[in-house]
Amino acid sequence: MSEKWQVGAPYLDMQCGLGEGPYYEPATDTLRFVDIKKKQLHTVSVADGPASLKTLQFEEAVTVTADVDGRDPSRTILIGAKQGLALLDLATGKYDYLTKFPEEKPERIRSNDGGVDPMGRFWMGTMTDFGLGPFQPEGSLYHFSGAGTVARSLSGLTIPNSVGWSPDGRTMYFTHSSARTIFAWDFNVEDGSLSNERVFYRHDGPGEPDGFRVDVDGNLWHAVYGESRVLKIAPNGSLVGEVTLPTRNVTCCEFVGEDLFITTASDEEGEGESKRLGGGLFKVNVGTRGTERFKFKLH
Repeated sequence: MSEKWQVGAPYLDMQCGLGEGPYYEPATDTLRFVDIKKKQLHTVSVADGPASLKTLQFEEAVTVTADVDGRDPSRTILIGAKQGLALLDLATGKYDYLTKFPEEKPERIRSNDGGVDPMGRFWMGTMTDFGLGPFQPEGSLYHFSGAGTVARSLSGLTIPNSVGWSPDGRTMYFTHSSARTIFAWDFNVEDGSLSNERVFYRHDGPGEPDGFRVDVDGNLWHAVYGESRVLKIAPNGSLVGEVTLPTRNVTCCEFVGEDLFITTASDEEGEGESKRLGGGLFKVNVGTRGTERFKFKLH
């Protein structure tokens, strides 16, 4: 690997249980991210820095967020909650479900990661919720069109993770963490159909690939849970760089300009610095930018 970056102290030393889903909102110049285990949504002003951190507390897990086309993101955003897709009122902290997962045993599952495709559909995975024993292959990958339509694209998943698209929108990537595999498909932008399934990258190591973001050159910046690093994976699937962090459980990342913000989870079984800094939010300049974030279309 030719490119290497090293991150030291966290940007926010905050001990998330499971920090995830970082999302930069250009209109408000804020970064938001969730703590799935503590059922919280955090926002921080990029201009004002760590002292501007604000937190919303929920009764059930919020796992991922997105902006909504035609809505002011300082007031309303889209969230993945335990039972499906919902609109969150940031002023009150209340949310209303748009569509719920069509699961046979909804109490057993929760949402996980996801993202909006170039046509404004939201793709999101489900998995076994915490406290219900070992994770089972009962998860799915769904896509949501507008306020009421949901369709299942994949089933039998254990830990479905990030979904993303190449800069031209014609390739969709999806990480199945428990299989240590990133899949790729040819993506039909018009109808959201997938074809030509293939393995883009299979991870060989003790950790599991977790969340990723795609940069403007088509590289995937992929967090690896359990290995203290983010991998830079070229469009041909080869490893070309890595960011190393001082804590093991690295979960996801997001571009803010040429800075990469990186979420992590607690490291209760670790020692020393990894345990002390687990759950922090980290920041490093990597000299490139992420692809455009698409907004969810309600109609």
